[in-house]
Amino acid sequence: MIGLSSNVGVMESLKNSAEEQQPSSPLNSWSKNQDSCRNHKQKLAGGFVLVHAGAGYHSESKAKEYKHVCKRACQRAVDRLKAGALAVEAVAAALVELEDSPFTNAGMGSNLNLSGEIECDASIMDGKTLHYGAVGAISGIKNPVLVANRLLNEAQKGKLSAGRIPPCFLVGRGAHDWAVSHGIPQCPSEKMATKFSLSAYKRNKRKMELAEKMDQGHNQTKKRRQSCENENGPGCLDTVGAVVVDLEGNVAAAVSSGGLAMKHPGRVGQAAHYGCGCWAENACNMNPYSTAVSTSGCGEHLIRTMLARECSAAMQSEDAHQALLEAMQNKFISSPFLASEDRVLGGVIVLRCCRCVEAPPSQNIQGILVEFLWSHTTESMCVGYMSAQDSKAKTHISRLPPGTVPGQCLAIEGGVCRLMSVVE
Repeated sequence: MIGLSSNVGVMESLKNSAEEQQPSSPLNSWSKNQDSCRNHKQKLAGGFVLVHAGAGYHSESKAKEYKHVCKRACQRAVDRLKAGALAVEAVAAALVELEDSPFTNAGMGSNLNLSGEIECDASIMDGKTLHYGAVGAISGIKNPVLVANRLLNEAQKGKLSAGRIPPCFLVGRGAHDWAVSHGIPQCPSEKMATKFSLSAYKRNKRKMELAEKMDQGHNQTKKRRQSCENENGPGCLDTVGAVVVDLEGNVAAAVSSGGLAMKHPGRVGQAAHYGCGCWAENACNMNPYSTAVSTSGCGEHLIRTMLARECSAAMQSEDAHQALLEAMQNKFISSPFLASEDRVLGGVIVLRCCRCVEAPPSQNIQGILVEFLWSHTTESMCVGYMSAQDSKAKTHISRLPPGTVPGQCLAIEGGVCRLMSVVE
């Protein structure tokens, strides 16, 4: 299922098609929005956001809730962009909204580990400075992305006393204590658990106990396989994330997760690992496009393939749609690092942008072409997107075609958006 739209706010899904589609030229025309921009004398504020509520399985019964939280996250980011915030501030705002939802596996309502506790992972990357902040297996903090963002901000201030290098990645108790010392409020783990996450924990625990009884007398290899299949079951991969571009052309990406259900205490997934959970990089002499990526899925698969950074590098090709298709197929599904895996489970949202090189008649009009895509090998992936010019966000639950096998095939969809503003 491959699709690419060339119109703002329009998403085209071409099921069971492998035909390449070229996005329309960013420079062929300038719409009446140009006159609207002149009349309103907009300042350089605004941008575009793409969010995801996870790659895994999204039941029809909860589709409304997943879409609603994606809309709220988009609106939160756009509000910050309209207020003049940079991309990194807007992407953090989107993640806070996603973490606060009881329907996502991040922050509130996260999966419980084997000990019945919540441990979260999160990371954020600023494409302008290339700084990165992350936390792993952190407990007692409602919004892990705020800790990651604070780590990023503190690192940009330079060295600590006695020439010490500031941390960019903290885990466990140390991460919690650092967060509290920097004014980030605590939240007891028991308050972060929801009725849904608690019932899921009890259900998974009963399944594991039954599986252990059935496995008595069998070899350890089968027991490990059974455990892995149990942890990677549907509905357990709802990591959240977002990518943003502001009208200065800066990009940022972030990701947050409660991790796999029934994970071992202390386990850190891709959401915290550099180059695995998210990636953001502004255009430079070597790279003509600014790119931002956020991933979701089985953390071990995403870590071993460094999928976020791989997809970002692929986006420097001329055809973004074809580049992502090849990256997902060659760097993920068919990766030699995952050759022993029967099913390779994951998903990405990708944004790339560049300045429009053909100047419009008025030199005070600035334009940015934004191409946005999502792809997944899981049964479904919920996404939302919005530009500062949109009145409301658009949402979509992408699903694999009927009859296809999750982890062995993929879906790709996306669109194109032009951002314009008047510089006073």
